[in-house]
Amino acid sequence: MSGIYLFDLAAMQARHLAVRQATIAGNVANANTPDYKARDVAPFADVLAQVGSGMARTASAHVDAGGPLSRTQTATDGWDVTATASSVSLEQEMLKASEVSREHNLNTGIVKAFDRMLKMAVKT
Repeated sequence: MSGIYLFDLAAMQARHLAVRQATIAGNVANANTPDYKARDVAPFADVLAQVGSGMARTASAHVDAGGPLSRTQTATDGWDVTATASSVSLEQEMLKASEVSREHNLNTGIVKAFDRMLKMAVKT
């Protein structure tokens, strides 16, 4: 039986969102610091592309999604944080924080729904 990797993917995204939220908080904290440049974290889709995660064909009846999934590679905690060309805009940072919150809520909702589905499958 093949493993279910949705929880691993959700955990990886949760770590990514935590790093992004900390980066945003650092930007807000340093908004009045002279010559401070706003920083941001690479999008999660880019992180997945770097570690080689994609759709996998786990059975011969499944449609090939284009490439194999490398389950041995995992993301490190060293997310790419890069300086942007502009200084800190509090409005932009608040929008980013709202986006991170929305993505976290979606991630949590998907994990909860998947957990309920697994529990129902085990009960029957």
